[in-house]
Amino acid sequence: MAKTFVTDSTDGTKVPFLRGILTRSLVDSGVGFDEAYKLASTVRQKLSDVDEVTTNKLKEITIELLEQSFDRKVVEDYLSQGQIRDPIHVIDREGQATAFSRVQHTHCLESCGLSSSEAKLASKQIYHYLLEKEIAEISSSELGRLTYICLRANLGREVAKRYMVWVEFTHSGRPLILLIGGTTGCGKSTIATEVAHRLGVVRTQSTDMLREVMRMMIPKRLSPVLHTSSFDAWRSLPDKFANQADADERIADGYRAQMELLSVPCEAVIQRALKERVALILEGIHVHPALLNYIDRREDAIIIPIMLAVLKQDNLQKRLRGRGQIAPERDSKKHLSNFDRIWALQSFLLSEADRNRIPIIANDDKEKATSQIMKAIIDSMEEKFTGWPSQVFGRGR
Repeated sequence: MAKTFVTDSTDGTKVPFLRGILTRSLVDSGVGFDEAYKLASTVRQKLSDVDEVTTNKLKEITIELLEQSFDRKVVEDYLSQGQIRDPIHVIDREGQATAFSRVQHTHCLESCGLSSSEAKLASKQIYHYLLEKEIAEISSSELGRLTYICLRANLGREVAKRYMVWVEFTHSGRPLILLIGGTTGCGKSTIATEVAHRLGVVRTQSTDMLREVMRMMIPKRLSPVLHTSSFDAWRSLPDKFANQADADERIADGYRAQMELLSVPCEAVIQRALKERVALILEGIHVHPALLNYIDRREDAIIIPIMLAVLKQDNLQKRLRGRGQIAPERDSKKHLSNFDRIWALQSFLLSEADRNRIPIIANDDKEKATSQIMKAIIDSMEEKFTGWPSQVFGRGR
């Protein structure tokens, strides 16, 4: 496909057409990312045989496509981006000014447990309020207070309080440690990635990776239980132990033996995050309730354990089968042939989570499970929260 250049209609400047730039403009206009990306791809296809297009012509093409699928408000928001308008400046607590971004504001609202649609709508309402009032500059505290008022009026007291709790936490400097456990195939890494994106967490760690590092350091002859799958670790136990229990108990004993070995590097990763006071998401099958015993609870960190689950056997089998199609190296045939053991291990993990009063979240839908985890995080923060809006956001001008 030949490169298409976009010529500025005002000064003749030429730049390559970039689908990502158009996608971002559409997202800023209130279009969902998937729809925006699809529309930008359609525009690129329309321009596939065009060497050069003006900014005005590009806008005409985009508006024509928008009018086919979206309401007039979205079109007007997109058109307004072409107008010369001074940005609304947000002044942070250090006195630094940045332009108000609906994308970043929406992302913040998603962090406190709002769905994507709720967050986009709330951010859009606040942005239009600022425009209508012709507010050119606003402090971050005032913006927070305005957001709190908007959420309380439209989504209720509890949603507004969750936002307030989240804002207070982001200013507190306390680290967040999120521990996500679950059996093979329940979606731990996928959910961890999504939660990390919403929270802006850059440090994530998989216990599978820690196990691989330990396998490189400790040969199989010294620690055979380390060199097996978690659901198969019981096979490496001494015969006098492996023969003393029924099948489910042997699977649990093997898992415990491997988990105890992994608790050492897991503890090291957590303690490093606590020392550096940074957020961490640790996910993996070896995230067991007993891991909490290795954490120095004297720290002021927010430590939240979560157990993911897929509660229907056929759904878990489908996930395991799908993993093999997406990543053949993950050996779905092996997992499916050992499905009974994987299911038994999940039963053990869920029982342990229930016994230790750790939240169990069914991962039947990624968006729903992610929102439930975000809510669980805010609920945990709320337990120690005693502030008021005037303390968190200030009293305004």
